[in-house]
Amino acid sequence: MSLFRTKPIDVNADTGLKRCLGAFDLTMLGIGCIIGTGIFVLTGVVAAQHSGPAIVLSFILSGTACAFAALSYAELAGAIGGAGSAYGYAYSGIGELIAWIIGWDLILEYSIATSTVAIGWSGYFGKILELLGLHLPHALTNAPLDGGIANVPAIVIVLLLSVLLSPGVPPSARFNTVMVMVKLAAVVIFILVAAPHVKPANWHPFIPAQVADANGQSHFGLGGVLTGASLIFFAYIGFDAVSTAAEETIKPQRNLPIGIIASLVICTVLYIIVSGILTGVVHYDQIDVKAPIADALKQLGIGWAEALISIGALAGITTVMLVLYFGLTRVVLAMSRDGLLPKPMAKVNPKTQTPVHLILGSGVVIALIAGLSPIGKVAQLVNLGTLAAFFMVCASVIVLRKTRPELKRPFRTPWVPLVPLLGMGFCAFLMAGLPAITWEAFFIWSAVGLATFFSYSRSHSELAEQN
Repeated sequence: MSLFRTKPIDVNADTGLKRCLGAFDLTMLGIGCIIGTGIFVLTGVVAAQHSGPAIVLSFILSGTACAFAALSYAELAGAIGGAGSAYGYAYSGIGELIAWIIGWDLILEYSIATSTVAIGWSGYFGKILELLGLHLPHALTNAPLDGGIANVPAIVIVLLLSVLLSPGVPPSARFNTVMVMVKLAAVVIFILVAAPHVKPANWHPFIPAQVADANGQSHFGLGGVLTGASLIFFAYIGFDAVSTAAEETIKPQRNLPIGIIASLVICTVLYIIVSGILTGVVHYDQIDVKAPIADALKQLGIGWAEALISIGALAGITTVMLVLYFGLTRVVLAMSRDGLLPKPMAKVNPKTQTPVHLILGSGVVIALIAGLSPIGKVAQLVNLGTLAAFFMVCASVIVLRKTRPELKRPFRTPWVPLVPLLGMGFCAFLMAGLPAITWEAFFIWSAVGLATFFSYSRSHSELAEQN
């Protein structure tokens, strides 16, 4: 049995999922996932601890890498489709082993990301309760290793989202659109209110002098800009999640490329504007890493805007969880349908046209991780998994242009192989900026995945049974 056997391509196959999403819905899904933690949390962490005012350069670097990857995603989403996203593209273009590795990475990416964001949601929820004069006990908002019993708000929000996703995609998409509008309003309010208070002196030095911690991770200097760009990649998973909705998209060959590229462009522009204003309003060494946007308005003495930003942040982080959770279930669905994971996980409820058992089961797992685990630096695994998936998507474009030149491509990545090669180069460059401990944990996860592939998946795949 070949390790690099590929599966046939059928963009419009009937998979039992309901096609109901248009280009606008997909763009909202992308914005729903991209705008959230990136603006409301990561801007503070990266500016205060890694890049300083040069966080703008970190966003530009990450955005550029994403642009090359997005152009590759857009071609494959239109030409191949499927709920598996990068996993499915690699399966059709490169082969089963590489597809498994990417799918295994995507499972890590989406599950850890959803859990991490749920913990962030819990923190903002606590802040809003404090504004109302209410306080949750420490034991109910922290994991056991952090001195608590469980992070109850994080558990509850994940379980609520599982209930929201189970009945079908239309209500979830409507909820996402409403929440996206709320958080975009919050971002616009911050821009309009804070921009007049920018002090150019806060942007000096633009790139603070470089220092390094005990682990050798760069802080400030050009090394800090690179590290910041690598960490910011956590915020760009959104357009990848858009591609997992392929089997629920109307005219996927047209609408998927629009949703992917539009959401990335809109969000990158907002990231650059907000990070520039934030570091112009508050000096980088005085930024609150937990709630940078709300705290900046607090330092300016604009209390009413602080409250609105906190509400917008809560809405924003909710949609991030929703879309990440959605993406996880669709990747696992695709892998199970192909036989690489147990096939019962791919069962679709004929009434709701969603994989209800998979949604509820994965919700319980994510809720337990979010409620009982101190995620900490494990979240950095998400960035490495994302970069690895982006790298292979770019490679798949080059391979498929050679092996399947006759394939119908409604959207064609320009200047192939230059653009995919630049995407691969940028991804490799950013992967090099991640800490060594992240690579060590990633290799352990990959080793477990390879053991699973050779002991189960390889012999149970649909392609193996056909042979």
